[in-house]
Amino acid sequence: MSPKQDVSEERKNQILDAAMNIFAKMGFHKARMDDVAQESGLSKGALYWYFKSKDAIIAAILERLFNMALKDLKRLEEAGEGSVREGLMAYSQQLLGYMERMRPLLPMMYEFYALIGRQKFVQQLGKGYYREYIGIMAKVIQHGVEQGEFRAVDPVEVAATFVAIFEGLTLIWAVDAESLPLEKQLPASMRLLLDSLQKPEE
Repeated sequence: MSPKQDVSEERKNQILDAAMNIFAKMGFHKARMDDVAQESGLSKGALYWYFKSKDAIIAAILERLFNMALKDLKRLEEAGEGSVREGLMAYSQQLLGYMERMRPLLPMMYEFYALIGRQKFVQQLGKGYYREYIGIMAKVIQHGVEQGEFRAVDPVEVAATFVAIFEGLTLIWAVDAESLPLEKQLPASMRLLLDSLQKPEE
């Protein structure tokens, strides 16, 4: 007799997919666990088996989004060879693809920022994400310095600048995509930043 298949991850993803759709349509405050259960096609009992509260679902969604955002950056950090500048330009294109896929969920993503000011657990999750993001990006920048592509700079300051540029551009794009097309402005901003890091010729 073959062992019973573990479907817990599949069920969790099913619930998170449903919750993201519901939160994007209704917002966090109006959405109820009943709504998530109905959208997922699971019973309310099954929903509570995997997630004890709406806050637990929000935390799991944040973790999922953060992992998606960090995946390509970690891959760039681990590459360890080739041009860092070219790698970062390619990464900016990957970010564009990620944001286009996430565009229907932008209302939900920006509601997270409102929750940061009101809910401690969301604030802690966001803090952990940005610290990890800046830490990985700083290692990438430092590698560019060590192999002579970039001048001597504080890699953490540069990494924080990159994050600020991306987050700021994304916010404006969410409000007015016509005036600020992200597909044009993000690569342009990345080039400006990387040009400022260029090591002067001796």
